[in-house]
Amino acid sequence: MDLTRIPVARELFAQWRKARGNRTEATSRPFSRDWEKILADAGLHSGIEQEEAGRDAQALAMAGWLQLQPVKYYPQRIARVLIPLDQEARWKEAFGFVLVSNEDLERFRTWVWEPELSFCVRARLAVTFDEVHRIDVFLKGGGRSRLLVPIKERSLDIFGDEKRLDELYRGSALFDENRLNLACLRCFVVPEPLAWVRGSDSAKPIIVLENVATWDSYRRWNEKHSLFGAVVYGGGDRFREGVLYLATVFAELGGHREVFYFGDLDGAGLRIPRCASDRAVAAGLPPVQPHWWSYRELLRLSPVAPAESDENTDDVDRDCAWLRDLAEPASTIIRAGQRLAQEHIGWEFLCQNNRQWSERSHCPVS
Repeated sequence: MDLTRIPVARELFAQWRKARGNRTEATSRPFSRDWEKILADAGLHSGIEQEEAGRDAQALAMAGWLQLQPVKYYPQRIARVLIPLDQEARWKEAFGFVLVSNEDLERFRTWVWEPELSFCVRARLAVTFDEVHRIDVFLKGGGRSRLLVPIKERSLDIFGDEKRLDELYRGSALFDENRLNLACLRCFVVPEPLAWVRGSDSAKPIIVLENVATWDSYRRWNEKHSLFGAVVYGGGDRFREGVLYLATVFAELGGHREVFYFGDLDGAGLRIPRCASDRAVAAGLPPVQPHWWSYRELLRLSPVAPAESDENTDDVDRDCAWLRDLAEPASTIIRAGQRLAQEHIGWEFLCQNNRQWSERSHCPVS
């Protein structure tokens, strides 16, 4: 089994390498990651990609490479993936990983690096001298004045491999805070395109829906009632980075406008828009706000379900705070280990609860 050809295995090992690649001391706990986070980090967003990733994970577990922790109350689903301690050497061999040699360490210390790479003199990096030297050659050869291109194009230019720079960016200490950044290499990560449908009145706010079924229901609802300038499919966790694609949507609509969001009422479902909003504001885009009417209607319902995975309680307050006036009832549900799926506010609900919409439908609770 060639792990280098399996997307979730590549991503998991990249994260292992960044977290533990430089360690020389023994560890007592297996390395583990949240399954949904691994899927998102690996760029596996579509249903087909995620089903295939699940099959890959099951095969890896059968072969002893992984241990799978099931979702509470949903044993057929994966909550976390773990690399067993006794399998770490096997993973390192599969990816050709070796600790940086003393010879490489000496070369790191004595090489005259470009200013952007000066930290390499003292940093201990789980990256070969040859790879970092290639970046240094790019900078010395006038790289700073090159045109701005997608990361995969720059990776091919520097390494002859379109994937290597993205792997280093996501999985090595080269790009830690106050070190190298993509702007230095004149490249950028291309935000995932978002599916969206224009409304009949493009001057109105836009709404982003977490899941595809609700997106379709709101899209049809908008065709009848013209509530939004566009209805955007967020694609679950993909929206965290894909939020930057809203700049393209705004350009098509004729400028910035308010952005509302509606998703599942659980920790992960609130964390997505909270993080996306921070990213949007940092990029000069409007903040992502809750669609108040949708969340109020969802919170009026009683059929809560068990949460599909253990929530990170450290983040619950921050996640719920994004809902502002609705934070307290949302927190009560999440801390009880429960959730509300956004699909409750679906096509039948919208048709059977044909309340008078107005501009106040978008506003915070009074």
